[in-house]
Amino acid sequence: MPKIQMIDIKGNPVEEVELSEGLFDAPVSTHAVYLVVKNILANKRQGTHSAKTRSEVRGGGRKPWRQKGTGRARQGSIRSPQWTGGGVVFAKKPRDYSYTTPKKVRRLALRSVLTSKLQDGELIIVDKFEMEEPKTKIFANILKDIKSARKALVVVDDNEKDVARAARNIEGVKTSRATDINVYDLLKYDSLIISKEALGTIEEVFN
Repeated sequence: MPKIQMIDIKGNPVEEVELSEGLFDAPVSTHAVYLVVKNILANKRQGTHSAKTRSEVRGGGRKPWRQKGTGRARQGSIRSPQWTGGGVVFAKKPRDYSYTTPKKVRRLALRSVLTSKLQDGELIIVDKFEMEEPKTKIFANILKDIKSARKALVVVDDNEKDVARAARNIEGVKTSRATDINVYDLLKYDSLIISKEALGTIEEVFN
């Protein structure tokens, strides 16, 4: 069973904690991670693009010149795709890009990323975020003390709302509830900081 040293907000070691083998010592599947990230990005697309076909472009109702005898190529409309200002061939229309990846693939990808974070030394477990008041400066100092990377994802439990307030103005830092973590965010940030309570929730929900 994998283990990691838990620290306090000053960066001092508190105790060694055992991590879930299913989440933090799983086989790493890069293909599953690729499929899930591709799915997340596709679901983010608005799909509001819209170009006009030749039938939708205004004008072009009259034949520009007669069919024969001019020496020029025959043309039926100045809104044909080969004309400047003409319509677009196979024009893009609004569509929904979202789809669903199988649950087993999503779970495999999450386990793969969490395992990689532990193996690469990018996982930090903090016993609890105790602050006198939810101030940005205080939380920035906490991140410095625990040796967090500049881009960090802080995962907290539902009752640790002060952390989100204190961290929201720090560039490169994002907070997330334990139940809302996803593969894309885990990959995007260099440090994964999890409170002890949030760790318990993650192991309970995703194991």
